[in-house]
Amino acid sequence: PIPVNWYGILIGLGIVLAYFLAQRESVRHGYDSEYIADLLIWAVPIAILSARIYYVTMKWDYYSQNPGRIIEIWNGGIAIHGALIGSFIVAYVFTKKRKTSFLHLADIAAPSILIGQIIGRWGNFVNQEAYGGPVSRTFLENLFLPNWVIEQMYIKEDGTYVHPTFLYESIGCLIIFIIIILVRNIKIIKTGQITAIYFMFYGVIRFLI
Repeated sequence: PIPVNWYGILIGLGIVLAYFLAQRESVRHGYDSEYIADLLIWAVPIAILSARIYYVTMKWDYYSQNPGRIIEIWNGGIAIHGALIGSFIVAYVFTKKRKTSFLHLADIAAPSILIGQIIGRWGNFVNQEAYGGPVSRTFLENLFLPNWVIEQMYIKEDGTYVHPTFLYESIGCLIIFIIIILVRNIKIIKTGQITAIYFMFYGVIRFLI
């Protein structure tokens, strides 16, 4: 009797995989095995809340006229930028209380955040949301996309095929993930530079998309 949506499943899967990756990496760097779990107890709910606050703020013209819908997160409306802001604030406070390095934790978490984004963007695909401008079916076929992806990129309300921007960002995050995995153990890389690589490359990808 309770509807279960693919978007929620994919977001949840992204969080779980991100946790296991970050937990394994944190132990490798000498942190306690419960360190990441203790962080996520606070970071995940606050990230979801801040993602909603960010979205509502960006759509304030609508929500100021419909305040009762601000809490209707089940009808969609969260933003990755808000989630990042919220989770980084939590991580900063967490590391100060634990007397550990915030930038070191951020470097450990960066690949995990990307894993969450890579998977989570497919929730946009399922929901037929966050897509780009109109394109022809031939354009999509020339990208060598499988037919089930092409068909999902047909928006009936608009009567047209659209750019699969969810896929562009998912692939872009995968590329950043690979870059970080390849360079993170190079000796010349200093604390905080992995986080900087994440923000620089992701910023460029988001701008282009």
